[in-house]
Amino acid sequence: MKRFEEISHTADWSFRAFGRDLRDLFENAAFAMFSMEGATASEPEIARPVQVDGIDYEALLVNWLSELLYLQESNRERYHRFQIESITPAALRATVFGSPGGKIEKLVKAVTYHNLKIEQTPEGWEAVVVVDV
Repeated sequence: MKRFEEISHTADWSFRAFGRDLRDLFENAAFAMFSMEGATASEPEIARPVQVDGIDYEALLVNWLSELLYLQESNRERYHRFQIESITPAALRATVFGSPGGKIEKLVKAVTYHNLKIEQTPEGWEAVVVVDV
């Protein structure tokens, strides 16, 4: 199963993430966002715990990706690996792995609720996300 695909969008960036289960879906959505930025990792690898809350899976996804953008900006780090430890509609706990510094081709400014959709399909889970650049 592919991790994500870019979706054509007039002004912003959009992608569809895929996952066998919700953990996989949220990990692949984070991977998609940083891949689209063109972020490159360097040594040494660091690990950061992340915990976010939400009122449903859609809000949780926006909060998850927004927290990662905040960590990227405040710590000047680039993330490339994501490990969801627990997920419910109201909370997510994870560890993200990345490195200090690194290059970004185009910075994502914010994750939006525009066209946001999470659905279960016969193949697993899919999410459509639009980000502001």
